[in-house]
Amino acid sequence: MSEEWISERLLKIDASGIRKVFDLAANMTDPINLSIGQPHFDTPEPIKEAFKKAIDEGKNAYSQTQGIKPLIERIQGDIDQQFGHEDRKVFIASGTSGALMMALCTLVNPGDEVIVFDPWFVMYKHLTTLAGGKVVEVDTYPDFKIDIAKVEAAITSRTKVILFNSPSNPTGYVASPAEMQELAELAIKHDIALISDEIYRQFCYDEPFCSPAQWNDQTIVIDGFSKSHSMTGHRVGFCHGPQHIIQQILKLQQFTFVCSPHPAQWAALAACDVDMSTEVDEYRQKRDFMVEALSDYEIHGAGGAFYLFVKAPWGTATEFVKEAIARNLLIIPGNVFSSKDTHFRISYAAPQKTLERGVQVLKELRHLKSE
Repeated sequence: MSEEWISERLLKIDASGIRKVFDLAANMTDPINLSIGQPHFDTPEPIKEAFKKAIDEGKNAYSQTQGIKPLIERIQGDIDQQFGHEDRKVFIASGTSGALMMALCTLVNPGDEVIVFDPWFVMYKHLTTLAGGKVVEVDTYPDFKIDIAKVEAAITSRTKVILFNSPSNPTGYVASPAEMQELAELAIKHDIALISDEIYRQFCYDEPFCSPAQWNDQTIVIDGFSKSHSMTGHRVGFCHGPQHIIQQILKLQQFTFVCSPHPAQWAALAACDVDMSTEVDEYRQKRDFMVEALSDYEIHGAGGAFYLFVKAPWGTATEFVKEAIARNLLIIPGNVFSSKDTHFRISYAAPQKTLERGVQVLKELRHLKSE
């Protein structure tokens, strides 16, 4: 097959970032894996039972493109109560990544610019490229806070979308209500679409979660059950926003994903009634343990999700990660998520013993180059 057959949009996407880490770790025995961005606990039993029941009851064909009615009504009711927007409508997507891809393809024309915050979630850059757009980075180092003056300075006549997530992957940073409000009002001022990725919404450890949609009723919110209920393989997300935009995204879903997996939607409906506060509390404790154990490292953010974005104490992050992997510790270099190569990402969604083993290696590495 000739490489000329491959589309330009795919050739612009570098799929090698995280893969390089896993290639390096291919021959590891009993790795200390602090790289995986998903909960370490299993899907709760009531959710699994609902999934199996849906299969047994024959709910295995396509659902409506927008999702099953009971799940839509349940989420719509929660959203109406939270925001009170007359025109805010919800649909069920095939995961949050599916919703994000469709939202960007709905909003972005070739050459349009999408503002993202560096460091960003790895998909943002590549899905923008897939949609024909261009990512414009707003630097948030060293503390990962949003400087609204920097955001406004990045806006041009081609700016179409501001893409934002809080709590953040990879930093764990939780934006303050003031930052949220400024960002929401800036998008209104410049007539720019604001996409808020809220998949880690339930993992806020120090302050209650808030959404920029509180101040901007045109905000497109992307959310789901993957992280909160350990349903990453079920592929059930949801998206809500102004009806005229949601209708266009749904049109795209009809001709791409068709619908979220039908039985998984019934599992998601059951998930709406499952209390996950115990699991959230466990991750709060893991966060506290890791931050205290790694107090010799420079760590900012860490207010939510289940990640730490840690500054490498010597060398580049890539060099540091290679040394970590040589010691059986699997972490991700920050240049996967950033234009800089100064930090590395730890996921503390892991058993306590694994965290303790990882901390021991990191303590040994901390002073490696000064010996």
